[in-house]
Amino acid sequence: MGIYSKLNRPIIIAEYDPQWPLLFEQERKRIEAVLGNEAIRFEHIGSTAIPGLAAKAAIDIAIGIQRLEMASKYIPKLESLGYIYEPTFEALLPERRFFWKGTPMVHTYHIHMAEVGSPLWVKPIMFRDYLRRHPDEAQRYSELKKSLAERWVNDMDAYVEGKTDFVEGVLEKAAQEAGYTGVV
Repeated sequence: MGIYSKLNRPIIIAEYDPQWPLLFEQERKRIEAVLGNEAIRFEHIGSTAIPGLAAKAAIDIAIGIQRLEMASKYIPKLESLGYIYEPTFEALLPERRFFWKGTPMVHTYHIHMAEVGSPLWVKPIMFRDYLRRHPDEAQRYSELKKSLAERWVNDMDAYVEGKTDFVEGVLEKAAQEAGYTGVV
């Protein structure tokens, strides 16, 4: 069993909903109200942030903080909004803190907390921005996600693994467009 098995639930891909950016903005305001000015930045990331892209209908929110050590004091504040903190994922990505909201079978929001400027902050934004600029690539990603969800409906690890090559390829292209020469 892989790291994502903790999130195993049926993988349901929904067609793009123009309400997703509005739901992000409403939730961002709720989070900002409990965190105050402690969070530096909020970004709508993931597939729900890309117009026209099919997605698991959970809104992904990146919260950028100054230092990851500060994250522990935010946990109770986010839990007060109904978020569940998942420390399990730190084994895979120790530079990120992950939270979800909803029910175990239907997540409505995910929070990805990382230091602003870190790779775990920059990469999802690069990925989002590249697909926004390249709707043809976004369409390819949409079709891949639908195909993987049909094949691996109850296996989140296999679903995530199936997207890896595509995601890494997009990140390489995004880095080239941006003029990055280092490792993405």
